[in-house]
Amino acid sequence: MATKYTGLCIGVTGLNANDNPGPGIAVIRALKEGLGDDIRIIGFAYESLEPGIYMPGLVDKTYQLPYPTAGTGALLERLTYINNQENLTAIIPNFDAELHNFIIIAPSLLKIGIRTFLPSLAQLQVRDKANLFEFGNKNKLRVPPHYKLFSAADLPHATEELGFPLVIKGKFYDAYIAVNMDSALKAFKQLEAAWGYPVIAQKYIKGTEINVAALGSGNGGNLSIVPMRKLYITEKGKAWAGVTIEDNALVELADQFAKATQWRGAYELEIIRDADDQLFIIEINPRFPAWIYLAAAAGQNQPATLIKMSMGENVDPFNSHESGKLFIRHSWDQVVDIAEFQKMSAFGEL
Repeated sequence: MATKYTGLCIGVTGLNANDNPGPGIAVIRALKEGLGDDIRIIGFAYESLEPGIYMPGLVDKTYQLPYPTAGTGALLERLTYINNQENLTAIIPNFDAELHNFIIIAPSLLKIGIRTFLPSLAQLQVRDKANLFEFGNKNKLRVPPHYKLFSAADLPHATEELGFPLVIKGKFYDAYIAVNMDSALKAFKQLEAAWGYPVIAQKYIKGTEINVAALGSGNGGNLSIVPMRKLYITEKGKAWAGVTIEDNALVELADQFAKATQWRGAYELEIIRDADDQLFIIEINPRFPAWIYLAAAAGQNQPATLIKMSMGENVDPFNSHESGKLFIRHSWDQVVDIAEFQKMSAFGEL
């Protein structure tokens, strides 16, 4: 039976439980399972139609946050206001694009009693998509070659160097497989408009897709490592079903990353295992993945552990997880009164 933690009030972002889901709902489920239902969950949303706002039994109250482009001052001001209402214990940010601002204001948040457990700006930067190939070479990790695109004129150079098919990736999110110049140009324009520069062209590696959810201690080790093999993948490349597996090579890869970066907090390795059994890191996400509840179901509750670490508790590393645990994501029509949506839209609170 989970230990009861009374009086905790935890803020969570990433409530967009749609076809490209954020991690927020899975994080909340894991927190409630690991810390008990007595905790209070404050949802942070950027849009009034994020489904997690309206799902009963998960979020006690939701506040709208300013977009990351508004800067650190606007974010700190809003969180100070929310803290005055809620007396927050900790915050778990779950979007790549917001992490830069949260890392900068983390010392200011701590001064008003709000804890975080986040990587440094240097750690965040070193695993950025634009820097990943160089990072891999430096640390003897296999990363597919890539090419940074700052204009459509760069595409011919990228395709000459990488060939087709290739993967066109946005700065923060989204990726498309391009099989010719027309599809590459279309993907470039979409991703440049959505996320800005650079757009990344990465060599396509054919093989089995595997993800690893891990929690870095901040001193070169991992507190938790759970690998998952994708069983069903959406058109956007998101896992809609997956199963936990045991594989020492994947654990060693996560340990290599944590040792090289001294990573502090949650992260996810996106990996391709090719026909020669070689492991290629195609992406490193600096936060919990949307499937993180599977790790909790397999015996390693990473979100609850992160909160304990943020509060200064000494936590022993997990040494095993249950393989063969399967998740299958599904759609659910959540019906709410339009008055709730109007209140969220008008006042930024619900």
